[in-house]
Amino acid sequence: MTDSLGPRLKVGVIVPATNTSAQPEMESMRPAGVTNHTGRMPTENLCIADDVASLLASYRDATHEAIKHLTPCDPDCIVIGFSPEIYWDGPESHARVLASMKAASGGRPVTMSPDALREALDSYGARRIALITPYVPVGDDTASRFFTDTGYDVVTVRGLGCSNPARIAHVSEAELRDIIKEIDGQDVDAVVQIGTNVALARLAATAETWIGKPVISNNTALYWHALRHNGIQDRVPGLGSLLSEH
Repeated sequence: MTDSLGPRLKVGVIVPATNTSAQPEMESMRPAGVTNHTGRMPTENLCIADDVASLLASYRDATHEAIKHLTPCDPDCIVIGFSPEIYWDGPESHARVLASMKAASGGRPVTMSPDALREALDSYGARRIALITPYVPVGDDTASRFFTDTGYDVVTVRGLGCSNPARIAHVSEAELRDIIKEIDGQDVDAVVQIGTNVALARLAATAETWIGKPVISNNTALYWHALRHNGIQDRVPGLGSLLSEH
């Protein structure tokens, strides 16, 4: 039978235990008849500069564990609100990781950040980007290289320098406003923000009016991709042009 509150679509959202931004932001994006169901990965608030390889391996296992505990509610699709391992491992690893997530979800459609951000950028025809990351420099370099290897020109990259995952949610709209103004330029087609614990969705809509070009929030791109690939074409105002116009 059809779910009474989510007759159009039930979206499963996987986030780290430390993430306090993705769930409320994605709730604000829900069209009528769509429901979100959040599963939390059993992760700790560890320093993201320490032993990155081991940290990311544990996060990947935690993602599969969270999917396993979420699927009994029978979501129609899964959004993975965590994917720095993709940026560290490079584009060549993405198909393998995505396949593992789909297998863990029982074959359901899965949205991950690389696919969502690429489709978002392509919907604008944007190739030259200014990139905002939540990371320390080692993460900035790998994230920038991922986009370069995927065919985009990263004009500039600015890391927020967050020492641990929970700290990412503390970055204020005022800080993000100043960073967007700082990294924009005539040679930039779009500003792209990665990191699902950065709360940028609301500010992105306003920022687009200042700089006259797309400002793409990671959470907005993820949710937009999930909606559009699962038959929901509703335009959602107030959270940027991606959701309101594409």
